[in-house]
Amino acid sequence: MSLRLPQSLSRGSELETGASVLDGEILAEKAAALGRAGKQAEETLLRLKSYSGPTDDRAVVLQAAIDAVYAYFIQRELCGFPNHDEPIAHYGIPGEVLVRLGSR
Repeated sequence: MSLRLPQSLSRGSELETGASVLDGEILAEKAAALGRAGKQAEETLLRLKSYSGPTDDRAVVLQAAIDAVYAYFIQRELCGFPNHDEPIAHYGIPGEVLVRLGSR
């Protein structure tokens, strides 16, 4: 004898399984990590843009921006966004950062 779900449960709505709940949590964490990486990249790029101190110290600020943008690009790719043209334009990522990432 086989059992069927009631039609009210089998039509139009999917049952939540442990796997689907976990998939939702993973997706939410990916999105949160992408947001954190984007915020970090934005902050370091603003620091680089507004930097007016000694030239030697600028290299440290530049490297921080490169590292943050690199981490952001990797997180975007992990989320399924391989094209970085939109964030490059949105954040105004300078060529000196992109060249060091091998993007341009």
